[in-house]
Parts: sequence; C-alpha cells; structure tokens
Amino acid sequence: MKNRPMAILIVMAALIALPWWAGDLYKLHLAALICAYWVLIGGLNLVVGYSGQLSIGHVGLLAIGAYCFAILAGTHGVHPGIAIAASGALCGLCGLLLGLPSLRLPGFYFAMATLAFALIVTEITLAQGNLTGGGVGLSVPGLPAPFDTPRGTYWLILAIAVLVTWLTWNVARHTWGRGLVAVRDSAVTAQAVGVPVFRAKLTVFVFSGLTAGVAGALFAVLQSYITPDTFVFDLGLFFFVCIIIGGRGHILGPAIGTIVLTALPEMVAPLAKLGNFFYGLLLLAVVLLVPEGIGRVFELLIEYFRPRRGESHVVKPDLDRLAKAIENGRSVR
Repeated sequence: MKNRPMAILIVMAALIALPWWAGDLYKLHLAALICAYWVLIGGLNLVVGYSGQLSIGHVGLLAIGAYCFAILAGTHGVHPGIAIAASGALCGLCGLLLGLPSLRLPGFYFAMATLAFALIVTEITLAQGNLTGGGVGLSVPGLPAPFDTPRGTYWLILAIAVLVTWLTWNVARHTWGRGLVAVRDSAVTAQAVGVPVFRAKLTVFVFSGLTAGVAGALFAVLQSYITPDTFVFDLGLFFFVCIIIGGRGHILGPAIGTIVLTALPEMVAPLAKLGNFFYGLLLLAVVLLVPEGIGRVFELLIEYFRPRRGESHVVKPDLDRLAKAIENGRSVR
C-alpha cells in the first residue's frame, strides 16, 4: 500500500514521456487509440463489470459521439473543445433515453435492446446522407493548438483517460461501487438492504453514455475520416470482451485487457489478420483458465512479490504498572 503512490507516479511519468521513447508516430497513434478506447471502456466497465448489465451496443453511442463532433466542428465550425463536450452530453442524453425503458429488462433482453440500438444508429447514419454523408462518410477536423500535433493529441486524450480512470476508481471504491456490486450479485438482496437498484443502474448507464460520446469524438479525431463501416458490430463486441478478459469488478483488469487486445494484434502483423480468431481464442482461454480475468493474475503476482511483514510480537501487559495506575486512580477519588 505504501508503494502504490510511487508506482502510480512512475507509470504516469512513463505515459507522459511516451512520445520520446515510443520510437515512431504509429506507436504514438496506437497509444492514443488505446486511451480513446479506455475512455469508453472505463465508463462501460461500471455498467458491465460492476452492475452486471450486458451492454453490447455501446458502439452506437461511439458512432453518435463521432458524428456529432464531425458535424459540429467540421460542418458548422464549432470550437472542437465545445464539440467534444457536446458529443458527451448528447450521448449521455441518448443513454438516458435508452436506459429508461430497457434497464428494467432482464440481462439477455437488455443486451438485445442495446444491440438493436446500435443497428438503428447505423441505419440512421446511412439514411441521413445530407447530415452524415451517408455511405461516403465525413471528414473530421483536427484539434486546435496546442493539440494539433501527434504529441499534443496524445497528451489531451491521455489526460481525459486519466480523468475517467480517476472518476471510475472513486465510484468503485466508495458506497456507490459496493451498491453496484450488490446489484450485480443479487438485485433482490441489494434492494432489500436499501440500494436503489434502478436508479443506480440508470446513473452508471448515463455516465457510460457520456464517456462513450467523448470517446467517439476523440476516436473521430484519430481516424480523421468516418463512415458507417467504421462502427461495425465487432467493435462493440471488442469493448465487451476487453472487460470480460480483463476481469469484472476491477479497474486495473479491463485497462490491461484494453491494452493487450488493442496493441498485440497491431504490433504482431500476422495476428492483425486473425483479429476475431485471436479475440475468441483469448476469451475462451481466460474463461476456462482464469474466470476472474487477467487483472486477477496481476493482483496475485503483486501479492506474491510484495515484501512480507516481520513476525508479530506478543505484547505482554506490565501488570505492576497497571496495578499502580489503578491504585493512584482510587486515591485521587
């Protein structure tokens, strides 16, 4: 526990200095993409990992955020910072409108509702060609100075990812996080002890919509051109798998899952052609061998290599001194 702040500082320093030791712009772009994905997955982790809701349609919210940013900043010339905030607000509203009727459904039907939402978003982007460019798509403007360089873009996305991590970590470690875990394990028991089940699920779902909208805007900036084919169902499944492989109910595990599943197929060329096969194989291996996720393996390793405390010593009471203290107390009365 005492070494945790030092470890966090070392990791943060390494991430900030990444543009100097990454080697090339492609690796820097990949790191920025991982951070953009994590902005969405960090919020989605509260829905899937903590409250146990099987949402597989967050790619629809990602698409709405991306198109909102492209239309506002590209077509109408709105400042990109305001466009990013508007993308998050719009997707938070979409999360509210989607969550109000669908969060009362049991797990499988809720998953189908989110999937249907993602399909509807794809069809709307194709049908509204005057607004979204239809199948041709839209070009996405870059960020203004000082974020108009690859380094500046990476640092901005990293800062937003750290902010999302801090927010989700605070939610997870306090009463809200305990309440969400109780909802995930047994909604009836959680309601019996006073947890507002529906309000808790709706709140985290709206929050995940907000982070998905911001992630969509950042994702669009990194892609520089978006079409409906950019937001395929496989991408939504990828977000879900990152959480399951990383480990439900943790912050570190899904972050590791995001890094591994994003970077490894890109860094190893043959694996890039076998993306779905690789995801399926890894998911099967984790479910069979480590059901609690990769994050649990790292926790066990940290626990194993953590220095052991010294042997405890039995404290013997000084009876003579205690007897004198009692006698002195009586004499004072």
